[in-house]
Amino acid sequence: MTEPTVRLVPWSAADLPLLRRINTPEMRAHVGGAESEEQVLVRHQRYLALDNGWMFRVELPSGEPAGSVAFWSRVWHDEPVYESGWDVLPEFQGQGIASAAVRAVLVAAREDGRHRWLHAFPSVANAPSNAVCRKTGFTLVGETEFEYPRGRFMRSNDWRYDLTA
Repeated sequence: MTEPTVRLVPWSAADLPLLRRINTPEMRAHVGGAESEEQVLVRHQRYLALDNGWMFRVELPSGEPAGSVAFWSRVWHDEPVYESGWDVLPEFQGQGIASAAVRAVLVAAREDGRHRWLHAFPSVANAPSNAVCRKTGFTLVGETEFEYPRGRFMRSNDWRYDLTA
C-alpha cells in the first residue's frame, strides 16, 4: 500500500470543530474517554498557546481535515525529550494516514532540534497506535505506567525514536 500524502497545518482557532469531532467515546477510549465541552475548550486553548512544541491539523490533499498530530517537550526519566500523540478520524482510519502524519511530525521534531528522542506512549490495548509506532521506526522500550489525562494512570508502551539517526 502506498502511504497517503498528508499536510501538517499549525493548529488554529478554526480547528475547534475538528477537536469536537475527535472528542467521542470511541476516539478517546484509550485516553480516559470523551471530555466535557468545557474540557474541550480548555484543551483547544492549550493547543493554541502551546509554546514547547507544535500541534497540527492533519490535512488531506483535498484540504479535508483527517485528524491531529503533535509533539511537545517534557522530561521523561530525568531527560528532556519530545512526546508525541495523534488522532485520526474514524472515516480515515486504516488507510495509513496516522503513519504518514507521524512520519511528518518526526521531520518537524528533527527540524525543531531541541531533543534527541521523541517518545510515544500508546495504551498497551491500543493496537493501531502501537502498529503506527512500529511502522514508523520507533523502538519499543517497554511497558510503563503513564499518567494521561492528568490524574489517571494507564498501562502504556514506551516507544522512542532517535531523531539524530
